[in-house]
Amino acid sequence: MEVEKLNYHLPAELIAQKPAPNRSDSRMLILNRFDGSLTDSRFSQICDFLHKGDCLVLNNTKVIPARFFAQKQTGAKLEGLFIAEQENKWLVMLKNSSRIKEGQTLFLLDRNKKQYCPAVAQTKLQDGQWLLDIKADALETLEHIGFAPLPPYIKRPEPASEYETDFNRYQTIYARDNGAIAAPTAGLHFTAEILEQIRTKGITIAQITLHVGQGTFLPVKSKTLEEHKIHSEQYLIDEKNAKIINKTIQTGGKIIAVGTTTVRTLETAAQGRKITPAKGQTSLFITPGFEFKITDALITNFHLPKSTLLALVGAFAGMDRTLAAYKHAVEQKYRFYSYGDCMLIL
Repeated sequence: MEVEKLNYHLPAELIAQKPAPNRSDSRMLILNRFDGSLTDSRFSQICDFLHKGDCLVLNNTKVIPARFFAQKQTGAKLEGLFIAEQENKWLVMLKNSSRIKEGQTLFLLDRNKKQYCPAVAQTKLQDGQWLLDIKADALETLEHIGFAPLPPYIKRPEPASEYETDFNRYQTIYARDNGAIAAPTAGLHFTAEILEQIRTKGITIAQITLHVGQGTFLPVKSKTLEEHKIHSEQYLIDEKNAKIINKTIQTGGKIIAVGTTTVRTLETAAQGRKITPAKGQTSLFITPGFEFKITDALITNFHLPKSTLLALVGAFAGMDRTLAAYKHAVEQKYRFYSYGDCMLIL
């Protein structure tokens, strides 16, 4: 499939720069994937579209403060994104790092822009990635220096001024396991009150874990989806939650996935119309033509043009109907991307 078929026009002013004042204030576009009908609603009304006996599946990954700033010995500033620890080294992405040389010493900055600890740029890799030699624990250090790893389309002149807002709002209320460097954004709309309404209605809730990785930030550069290599991500479905999901399927309930990350996890662990408890890395690339085994409905934010996430949504709802829904959302001035509004695909 040509990547250009995943393109659509989006005015820049519709890209949400900040979250809604309250999580559940977001608008929600309902797409019926069988007849293509569209209904404008609000996320606060989500319970109206779910039924007793259904199962809502959440991704409980926790976003780490992976965005950081560094300084060269000359005083020049750099922005970085922590990806993972590899053999006691930090694997990171560095912006504007073309003039950095291997062996050069940088200084990581704390949130007040003061030098916190040194880092040696040890090995230059592809796509702006580096291995940094830092004599400090990654997660502990990032708790002192890191910011929410907001996507590049959210532009802030002073990251520190929005730190508290982003630290709380670029995180689901049910986040539990540290490891993501991007939020599973479909879950950002949920509040404790809405989750309680869901339980009260007789809808069960299951939790899986998929740590969102650097593939979220990388554009599709190939001409076709078949040529694109998707990054792998760590996931976990334990026995308890696999049983919850399987019981729902056995009793005829629907499985509602919250976010594309949840879909990838469920479909990776699927054995026919059944979930097998599993832990590992998934490189499942869901594109149009994919046969879904577990997912019956999907809550998802609006995704970037020509992205792997839009390909997944198109595979689930049909590409033509997905793009028609996106056109409607643009015309109705929905807010797009991470801090934006959402869709419920039934």
